[in-house]
Amino acid sequence: MSDSQSVSAAVAKLYNTYPFPPEPLLDEPPPGYNWRWNWLAASNFCTGQKPQKQDIRILDAGCGTGVGTEYLVHLNPQASVVGIDLSASALAVAKERCQRSGANRVEFHHLSIYDVEQLPGEFDLINCVGVLHHLPDPIGGIQALAKKLAPGGLMHIFVYGELGRWEIQLMQKAIAILQNEKRGDYRDGVKVGRQIFASLPENNRLVKYEKQRWVMENHRDECFADMYVHPQEIDYNVDTLFELIDASGLEFIGFSNPGFWDLDRLLSKAPELIERANNLNERQRYRLIELLDPEVTHYEFFLGRPPITKADWSKDNYILSAIPELNPCIDGFPNQCIFNYDYQIVNLSPAELEFMQACDGKATVAEILINASLELAGVRNLVKQQLVMLTPGL
Repeated sequence: MSDSQSVSAAVAKLYNTYPFPPEPLLDEPPPGYNWRWNWLAASNFCTGQKPQKQDIRILDAGCGTGVGTEYLVHLNPQASVVGIDLSASALAVAKERCQRSGANRVEFHHLSIYDVEQLPGEFDLINCVGVLHHLPDPIGGIQALAKKLAPGGLMHIFVYGELGRWEIQLMQKAIAILQNEKRGDYRDGVKVGRQIFASLPENNRLVKYEKQRWVMENHRDECFADMYVHPQEIDYNVDTLFELIDASGLEFIGFSNPGFWDLDRLLSKAPELIERANNLNERQRYRLIELLDPEVTHYEFFLGRPPITKADWSKDNYILSAIPELNPCIDGFPNQCIFNYDYQIVNLSPAELEFMQACDGKATVAEILINASLELAGVRNLVKQQLVMLTPGL
């Protein structure tokens, strides 16, 4: 057995012991939404416009117990979904989860990401959350997935960040040292880790970090094991992250939490430093931000296979002829106080609310503005906030 096969076998053993994630199974669709798993919202985020087709193929690569897979099915009612995973135990839970909630447009395969070429056809959306950093060869993994992404398709990826997981790394190493020859016995690893946390002083840095960030989820052994006794983990910084991205051969579209990557939130009191930073390239600015705010526990981002058509709504006649619709991932509408696609509170003005109420997917922006009090600049602001998505006019 090769080193890569040994690592993959150890990872499969972990998730067969502790199927992950351990979210409860429901007899109804899962609550709320994750906009990154909604094709309309995700495509609008990446391209600035509503996608032309919705009868797409989605791959959930490393689906685990099917928590994300279930959302992908329910949030995309015209899509067909495929889930793959290395753990037979996790897949069994995923199948039951989707069956119980009525997520019936999905098929599952006991398959490694490296072997994804065995699946027929291409996919319009590939979701790979919390997986690549557990592969012995992440570059080989992302390259295998990239080959299955259709032209114009999107890939949503989540990988760990080294700066915000420093304390986690220390605990992982401490547990491994104390386990010694029992490494690979994941139940023993969880026992050792919990004993360490129970014994350390209250003011210990590792204890404080655990209580501040993770204690609520880590009361479940599945989560504790995934975090502290995993046999394979690669943590990234901006520099190594983009080495991974470049190796994919795909286009980097952007981080899915752009607010974090806004330098103004950190250096707005020093405009001369902002001016200096404007001379940096994009990746240098990202690196600067994570160094100044080293709380980055993970990176979430979108890649795409060209051609990726991005809308430009700067011309008045272009936006006036467009057909507006509400973003499918907002909550609380039609109240003036709503939650946006990212569950942030937005307070709408009366004019904004009036305009959004008139967005029926049929009338153009120009037609709605005839009877609405909102200015065209206000429409652009709604589009910028992704409360409204546009379909170009004929």
